[in-house]
Amino acid sequence: MVNYVIKKENEDISDSREIRRKVFIEEQKVPAELEFDEYDSTALHLIAYEDGKAVATSRLAFVDGHYKIGRVAVLKEERGKRYGDYVVRNMLDKAFSDGIEEIYVGAQIQARGFYETIGFRAINEEIYDEAGIPHVMMKIVNQGGNN
Repeated sequence: MVNYVIKKENEDISDSREIRRKVFIEEQKVPAELEFDEYDSTALHLIAYEDGKAVATSRLAFVDGHYKIGRVAVLKEERGKRYGDYVVRNMLDKAFSDGIEEIYVGAQIQARGFYETIGFRAINEEIYDEAGIPHVMMKIVNQGGNN
């Protein structure tokens, strides 16, 4: 059975950090100093567990005047089980229920379609580089629970 926890400011996010280390640092070769940043201490972190094992994570941070979901990661051996969808949708539900009206994501180009299925739309077609990986900025607006 899948369940999740949300960690707030300065709570133990070691399970989230371990998933991100494996996915972003080991697999995608993102430098650790870029992956773990100053927003970790103030962001909300959602960690999904399957039978007690941490399998996926996401975070919601206030960055440059906007709420931004990011650091969405699923362990390699757990992909294809909809955990990514689960952590994004549950984070959106939490954010929207807290009164946040719009959320941005800097989506890796290969994940653009995934975010579109959830309801995110590109704010423009500008491709930008983040840690050597092409991204597009996307946004979702609270539609009153239609996510």
